Amino acid sequence: MTDIQDAHKATLLVVDDTPENIDVLAASLRDEYSIKVALSGARALTIAQSAHKPDLILLDVMMPEMDGYEVCRRLKADPATANIPIIFVTAKHDIRDEERGFEMGAADYIIKPVSPPLVRARIRTQLALYDQNRQLAAKVRERTKALQESQLRIIHHLGRAVEYKDNETGAHVIRMSYITKLIAEHCVSDSEWIDRVFHAAPMHDVGKIGIADAILLKPGKLDPEEWEVMKKHTIFGAEILSVEHDPLLEMAKTIALTHHEKWDGSGYPYGLSGEDIPLEGRIVALADVIDALLSKRPYKEPWSKEQAEQFLATQAGLHFDPKLVEITLPLMPEVHAIRARYPDE
Repeated sequence: MTDIQDAHKATLLVVDDTPENIDVLAASLRDEYSIKVALSGARALTIAQSAHKPDLILLDVMMPEMDGYEVCRRLKADPATANIPIIFVTAKHDIRDEERGFEMGAADYIIKPVSPPLVRARIRTQLALYDQNRQLAAKVRERTKALQESQLRIIHHLGRAVEYKDNETGAHVIRMSYITKLIAEHCVSDSEWIDRVFHAAPMHDVGKIGIADAILLKPGKLDPEEWEVMKKHTIFGAEILSVEHDPLLEMAKTIALTHHEKWDGSGYPYGLSGEDIPLEGRIVALADVIDALLSKRPYKEPWSKEQAEQFLATQAGLHFDPKLVEITLPLMPEVHAIRARYPDE
């Protein structure tokens, strides 16, 4: 028995352990649809979970080894196949069997012997609903993506606004975010985590909004009392970003709070040390300092590549996570490429 396929038609998977039953259904449907067939539940699962998934499944209930109910249960439990509409086609006509089928997530329940016009009508209805649901899901994804992009734009602009207030440049926020991502990509395999730390990094100094200009913009060295006030920007930032159930802002909060902690415990605000400092805080601390060292500021000239790399090497195990420094030093050519791509205005 062979599958009947046409790339321009919706694809139906007909599942029945009796070839004659499949022939009857296929004969009445092949003009409108591409047909795939399976003589067992196990084979049906393999086809349904393949790259070319069917648009609808016609599923017999009474099959040996794995009955239709079990096939349905497994399909609905798998996110990749859960939304494929299933129509039970069976000789089991007890109302309790029908109820069980619908409870398991079936879209429809047809009693054998089948009426071809009825089967075609039911299939058209379910495919129309499935197509409508897919279009709605696509619109929801588009809308969600647009909202996420809007959120990210707000985050980046707010991060840049803080840098301007602090005599930094907006380009610094962009550069340190890309440097953060570069380092993260070489020590973490979770792509979602990498994207999150990339987008959260620009908010690292948002707490400086709460620091008085007289301190933040003071041209000379801060006295001990002023320095204690300045250190509070980490806590202010965490408070500003304290939003529950938002993974991005939760990470941004952690970064704001911990990016001035140091590996040897001499940082602030809590004097955390080693791996007690969250990884995202350790990475952002390194990325932030790298770009600051290489940048011209009103109070300093840019450091040379050699000076910056020597500083990182000497601060491994003191200011910075030594493993991260080891990872980052070979990446410095890529760091300089990022800086060239996003120069100060």
